[in-house]
Amino acid sequence: MRLFHIVAPVAWASAIERGEYAPSSLETEGFVHFSFADQVEIVANARYRDEPDLQVIELDSADISHEIRVEDSYGSGTDFPHVYGAIDPRAPVAIHPLTRDEAGNWRFILRA
Repeated sequence: MRLFHIVAPVAWASAIERGEYAPSSLETEGFVHFSFADQVEIVANARYRDEPDLQVIELDSADISHEIRVEDSYGSGTDFPHVYGAIDPRAPVAIHPLTRDEAGNWRFILRA
């Protein structure tokens, strides 16, 4: 199963330097938020509209040593994958850019 996480490039670069990616949600909610490929644009536009630069890290769930739960954490009726532990910055199988269309909406095109 492929999982996708939206992150600012500067935050990911910092994680590489530290050797661990542990966003604030890990402390406040106990997990790292992920999406499935078809959810990335929806999340980016709902939660990160004002961010100037974003990228998407892609991980293979088989390479994650922490528990993964697919669950509806906010009662929205939509299940999202959550990883219950910090992410090794060497784990991504790919890093994808997020781009904006003419209207300013984030667009995610998954390229093989």
